[in-house]
Amino acid sequence: MSWEAVIGLEVHCQLQTESKAFSPDSARFGAGPNRHVDPISLGHPGTLPVLNERVVHYTLRMGLATECSIAPRSVLARKHYFYPDLPKGYQISQYETPICSDGRIVVTIDQGPDEGTQHEIGITRIHIEEDAGKSIHDQDPTASLLDYNRCGVPLIEIVSEPDLRTPRQAYLYLRRIRQLVRYLGICDGNMEEGSLRCDANISIRPVGQTTLGTKTEVKNMNSFRNVERALEHEIARQTALLEAGGEVVQETLLWDVDKGRTRSMRSKEEAHDYRYFPDPDLCPIVVTEAMLDETRGQLPELPEARVNRYTTAWGIPEYNASVLTEERATADYFEAVVGHLTDPAGAVIASNVIMTDGLRVAGERGIEFDAFPLEAKRLAGLVDLRAKDKLSSTAFQQLFEVMLDDGREAGTLAAEMNLLQESDASSLVPYVDEVFAAHPGHVEQYRSGKTGVIGFFIGQVMRKYPGSPDPKLVRELFVERLTSNETPDSE
Repeated sequence: MSWEAVIGLEVHCQLQTESKAFSPDSARFGAGPNRHVDPISLGHPGTLPVLNERVVHYTLRMGLATECSIAPRSVLARKHYFYPDLPKGYQISQYETPICSDGRIVVTIDQGPDEGTQHEIGITRIHIEEDAGKSIHDQDPTASLLDYNRCGVPLIEIVSEPDLRTPRQAYLYLRRIRQLVRYLGICDGNMEEGSLRCDANISIRPVGQTTLGTKTEVKNMNSFRNVERALEHEIARQTALLEAGGEVVQETLLWDVDKGRTRSMRSKEEAHDYRYFPDPDLCPIVVTEAMLDETRGQLPELPEARVNRYTTAWGIPEYNASVLTEERATADYFEAVVGHLTDPAGAVIASNVIMTDGLRVAGERGIEFDAFPLEAKRLAGLVDLRAKDKLSSTAFQQLFEVMLDDGREAGTLAAEMNLLQESDASSLVPYVDEVFAAHPGHVEQYRSGKTGVIGFFIGQVMRKYPGSPDPKLVRELFVERLTSNETPDSE
């Protein structure tokens, strides 16, 4: 029997606010254990939460970017469960009325028979909630430790429709969410630090069947690749189980990175297990048209729009445009470079150097392009020299590496290093004449059909000329001479 997977993802994004969702305590990552706590996040009696307004605006950004419907009135609810890292005994979240719903995300398939096609994933809801603390089990063999710094840190939860069919689609969808939240400036997308977390609901069914199978939920996937690996494993596990006559049990599973397999954590909870009810201490969230207009005005140009603009306005290959727009800082830097070019036709050259050498340097130095050592204006000067054939490809590469640590302009360095190509034909003609006259045998070889010998002539001029002649111009001069009726003796 052929099976297909049905996958839905629940993605939690930690919002980049200074304070927590319902208290003034710091929401920053990296402090020592239990340094960022206060009576509200710890649930002390008599404390009252107050919603951080920026949390609402950040959530609206993501809702608008994913074409969601925005609820004019939504309610915050208490989600009850008892665990040591949740000191209040409940988590403030949203249940019946999320602030955003019915959106979509589109990914481009990059592997297999459907490569290049687009796949749409529906967004069921995006809602606000607060984070819980963290239980630490591996530092003390006799006890578990609790760090409450994350209690009350603001999150949005993005719940997809069960529209994903392969682990690769899930990987691409998650990468797309990370790209969006970073573009919007609402989350840093760091899975290793837990600011982007993903749980996957997965079931399998016979191909052609519309009824959903029994699902499991997989947690503890801390990288894009681990999401893909965990889903591949769970699909294989469920398939083997059903084909052996067994049944899939609805449960929550943990992904064991070291062993490359899932293991049971607990039975899967249903909504009624959490005893949701509206939080009596918090007013409904009212979103006005003025708020939406303000948020729309804060949205940056999103990646797809930038790809389209780069390809149509500047003739950038679509692959280049996709790479350049993967991160907002990279796209901003590229546009700054193009803005400084004397001729926008150099945009393709700029795209090539940024997506190859630029990304390489950024990776080696552990930086993003908002901190790139070669300022956009100086790189534009270097690109201009190449676009005007003032530099060979080798000289261009050499200058790029020098300019990373030398703050001078490209033209100054190129002149000092004797790298500027001579493109004045009148200064090159005497050298072409000299080489032509000195090698009648090679002239005869060329004219008898061995046209590859032109490389010999060009090399001779390049060695003789006291500088860097433009090899394309040298070639043109030799072709003109070699295809004429002139003979070396006449020189």
